[in-house]
Amino acid sequence: MSEQATRRVIPIKVEPPSSLSQAERAAVLGACARLKGLPGALLPVLHAVQEALRFVPKDAVPLIARELNLSIAEVHGVVSFYHYFLQERPGRHVMHLCRAEACQARGSVALEAHVKAQLGVDFHGTTHDGAITLEAVYCLGNCALGPSLMIDQQLHGRVTPERFDALVASSRERP
Repeated sequence: MSEQATRRVIPIKVEPPSSLSQAERAAVLGACARLKGLPGALLPVLHAVQEALRFVPKDAVPLIARELNLSIAEVHGVVSFYHYFLQERPGRHVMHLCRAEACQARGSVALEAHVKAQLGVDFHGTTHDGAITLEAVYCLGNCALGPSLMIDQQLHGRVTPERFDALVASSRERP
């Protein structure tokens, strides 16, 4: 048997270059290093990445997978399953509008129409000025005070169209 017959070529998949900046890469690696010892570390790592970067960049997924010894599909599956994890860079403020049944019973369908008209965007969209990203959520745990929305982690209940307009004006004034 010749030497050529025993040699096997194993193709190597070259990963495309990452679009992560050095600071973003450092934030992802820091979150992984800090939290990978926890049982079920993926969710805490994803929360830490989103807290640091305001979203989970597409190019962070393979990095997280490698650091946690998971497949890219596992990490992507979790990021895409939970609506909380943003996969695109959001506006300066993120608004979560509750669409659960309790809020619907208290008028959230009409509020949703008003919100979309006032902002000029649909869910997952960002206003033209980059101020607000609108996201749907299916319960904020504020059922008795619906309709509810959350702006940058601050919960607001009994939101009327007029109150919404005031909240948006206030949000646009803040950096």
